[in-house]
Amino acid sequence: MTQRFVRPSAQPGAAAPTLPTWPLPKRAALASVLAALWLSPLCVSAQTPPPAEAASAPLQNSALDAPMFYQLLIGELEAQSGRLGNAHEVMLDGARRTKDEGLYRRAVELAIQARAGDSALQAAKAWRQALPQSTEAARTLVQVLVAMDRPAELGEPLRHLLQSQPASEQELVISGLPRFLAGLKDKALALKAAEQALTPFESQASTQVAAWTARGRVALAAGQVDTALTLARKALGQEPTAMGPTLLALELIPKAPAAEALVQGSLASPTTPAQVRLAYARSLDRRQRLGEAATQLKLALAQQPQLSVAWLTLGAYQIELRESRDGIASLERFLAADAEAKRSSTNKDSDADTNEAGPHLAYVLMAQAWEHLKEPQAASQWLDRIPAQEVDLAVLARRASLLAASGRLTEARALLRAGAAKGNPDARARLLAEAQLLRDRKQWQSAYDLLLEAMRQSPEDSVLIYELAMTADRLKRYDDMEVLLRRVMTLKPDDHHAVNALGYSLTERNVRLDEAQALLNKAASMAPGDPFIIDSLGWVAFRQGRLEEAIRLLQQSHIARPHVEVAAHLGEALWQAGRRDEALQIWREAQPREPDNEVLQETLQRLQVKL
Repeated sequence: MTQRFVRPSAQPGAAAPTLPTWPLPKRAALASVLAALWLSPLCVSAQTPPPAEAASAPLQNSALDAPMFYQLLIGELEAQSGRLGNAHEVMLDGARRTKDEGLYRRAVELAIQARAGDSALQAAKAWRQALPQSTEAARTLVQVLVAMDRPAELGEPLRHLLQSQPASEQELVISGLPRFLAGLKDKALALKAAEQALTPFESQASTQVAAWTARGRVALAAGQVDTALTLARKALGQEPTAMGPTLLALELIPKAPAAEALVQGSLASPTTPAQVRLAYARSLDRRQRLGEAATQLKLALAQQPQLSVAWLTLGAYQIELRESRDGIASLERFLAADAEAKRSSTNKDSDADTNEAGPHLAYVLMAQAWEHLKEPQAASQWLDRIPAQEVDLAVLARRASLLAASGRLTEARALLRAGAAKGNPDARARLLAEAQLLRDRKQWQSAYDLLLEAMRQSPEDSVLIYELAMTADRLKRYDDMEVLLRRVMTLKPDDHHAVNALGYSLTERNVRLDEAQALLNKAASMAPGDPFIIDSLGWVAFRQGRLEEAIRLLQQSHIARPHVEVAAHLGEALWQAGRRDEALQIWREAQPREPDNEVLQETLQRLQVKL
């Protein structure tokens, strides 16, 4: 068993920004909340200038008589004196008597300044009641209701506000609705408000796709996955390549795997925006499907080759998949684009001048690629480009690997244990790197001893126990391996890696296949679509004589992540099925990626195949 079961590194994620809410019990600054809401997509037309003919409209006599003038003057004096509550009451009374929008607006502003949410809501409701056709009154009421987390009252004024937008802007405003509502705590009530507001737009050809998508997003936030999936399907049925519903379907995949078919249908079009392909690549990456992720990145870069970070990501995928020379070419594109950005930048504080994280990662990846190609001097030259103060544990690990390859294993281990590294990696991280180094050099017993001592000091560290189990497997200490993996399952019941590893080990040894099948089914339910688990399922199907199912599963795994060991399994299944030309092609494509792979070598030798 190779290191295919080592846990993948956690992928960084970023939560989508949401508008702040105003918790009434704490009387937080409502003014800042409403200021943020005014910047939301719902207010894109807030500053729309009046029609040209308004300039020639006849002047209207003001309702401001002498008593009203003095009343408003008193209100402003009260405000200047800090008595905002009194000022608010005076202005609201004047607004009710004159039905003047400016006075209603001022009454709301004074309540906001006083941090009096109830008073602001009272003024906004009075404004809307007095002037039910006023767009500004509806907008203000909607903003105050959202700020005060009152979704039950939101539907009707929100619908009026959406309908009051210019037809050319309605789609954009509707698309911004889910983000506008994101801060509401009661997601079910938020969904009801969205349904009430969006109903008229779902029957209009110009807005129905945006309306279905917006309602789908709010439904997803409310935990109504089936509803969201249905709406995404309706929207894509109407407009198969629309970006909004495609992105909604992407978000649905973890909870509704059927949504992936919708995404793939949209991506079948060559005109699909590069941003959608990049988003799908990130989704595939999170599920370890690097082969498919690399394909999407290539398509995106064919559309927009200036996306420099995408070249870096593609290079990382290619090197992980042992497509070293392709990876080097992609990284060269990234580094060239990065250098050009720095030359053309005029802002000395810009990211192009100061952010070296991307180039440093590219240098490490370049070193890894050249090491795969048995060119240690070229690998070392790339590492030398990284300043000493930026050397982290990943760089130490690459340097240690080069030392070990040249026969200086003791020196390599010492470097990992005590070498200076950015971020001060702890002893555990250094130990895991050292164990990986030993396994890469096939020093199985030394790795086992190192991990065993560490586990004794940290007997509940599931990562250490897992790594020890994988090393025990290579030493053919299968009873120890099983005890260790079951210990991981006890400590961390949701660890699908351990469940898969035990099921695969039983399958590989062709023992207790029914139990192996049960374990692998469990692993698949925990991590649907994981290509390594699918490979294991395909391999147990092969062992049990279910040849067609084995080929289907192994092909699925190979497309998702063309690992050399998966290619060995797929080739053997095809060979057994009499499809020998296909098997030879799979093996010939796999061998250059990793010529020393033990599983592939053993398969070819056992079947007496020469490529």
